[in-house]
Amino acid sequence: MKNVVVIGAGKIGATIADLLGATGDYRVVIADRSNEQLAAIRTSSTISTRRVDITDEAELAEALNGAFAVLSAAPYDLTTRIAEAAAAQGVHYLDLTEDVASTRRVKELALTAKAALIPQCGLAPGFISIVAADLARDFDQLDSLKLRVGALPQYPSNALNYNLTWSTDGVINEYCEPCEAVVNGERVLVPAMEEREEFSLDGVTYEAFNTSGGLGTLCDTLAGKVRTLNYRTIRYPGHCAIMKALLQDLRLSERRNVLKDIFENALPSTLQDVVVIFVTASGRMNGRLTQQTYANKVYSAVVGGVMRSAIQITTASGICAVLDLLAEGKLPQKGFVKQEDIGFDAFLANRFGRAYARPEDLGHAPGETHAARAA
Repeated sequence: MKNVVVIGAGKIGATIADLLGATGDYRVVIADRSNEQLAAIRTSSTISTRRVDITDEAELAEALNGAFAVLSAAPYDLTTRIAEAAAAQGVHYLDLTEDVASTRRVKELALTAKAALIPQCGLAPGFISIVAADLARDFDQLDSLKLRVGALPQYPSNALNYNLTWSTDGVINEYCEPCEAVVNGERVLVPAMEEREEFSLDGVTYEAFNTSGGLGTLCDTLAGKVRTLNYRTIRYPGHCAIMKALLQDLRLSERRNVLKDIFENALPSTLQDVVVIFVTASGRMNGRLTQQTYANKVYSAVVGGVMRSAIQITTASGICAVLDLLAEGKLPQKGFVKQEDIGFDAFLANRFGRAYARPEDLGHAPGETHAARAA
């Protein structure tokens, strides 16, 4: 059994611990500074808790001593502290952050790290990058790659058409920070909440708009290889206009704690959600201009006897699958590892990665291209 530390005893951290602990292959310690959060954790022979103040370097270092890996499910502003502690001790590091600055710091640490540092292991960035890279490989010449992801309530009931399904801090951060993109072959920064579009999937109309962090490291990986590359968050129509009024007209982007307080006291959380994934690639394939699309919806479900939201399932399954692949020696054991370095087929074949599998993803040979599957 490998010793793993999960930092953060919130809903995602607890789900990660439950998934890993149930396998019998990992001994999990959930660390958090909140006794209240830790008290809510279901402990077992493979899952225990430990109070740790992440801001205390000595406490954090002691918690990581002897661990195979540390998985950060902590707020984005704490991830660099955890990554620094992991790198110093030679412990493998995985996180879920969408924060661009945090990932940049992790990449710096990886230059001299003796263990693997793998940020952005969740949904977006995370699985979305694995899908995008897999689609891109099918093209002789890639023209555009458009990534769209959203975690939405199945039954919206307020003007925002939204419920809290994810970290409030994370949502606000991605709504406020500049967004990386490739426009006409040039890497640029575009403003969040702009370039709104609408599309339909399975008879449902959605809107999508720029948000920060969703591309992960794809801008680096595809530099000079794509004309258009962008990421947009999916919501139900009407959400973007209200959020722009709050963030820009009322300037709550400058008072994020106020907006967080409003959200957490006015928007209920829900386990009845759906994760929508929509990726479109176009370019030249065998001399012809061709478009291919990956579309998927993941719904909330009972996992391990507990009702889990779709965002819990997808996020926790993503990082657990990457940990498994790392433990099996299928990923580099040191340095910076990008999500797009992980094979789509290997990910879906994993016991955790199967949470993302669609019927059409099952039963094809590893390495078989999307074009061959459709033939």
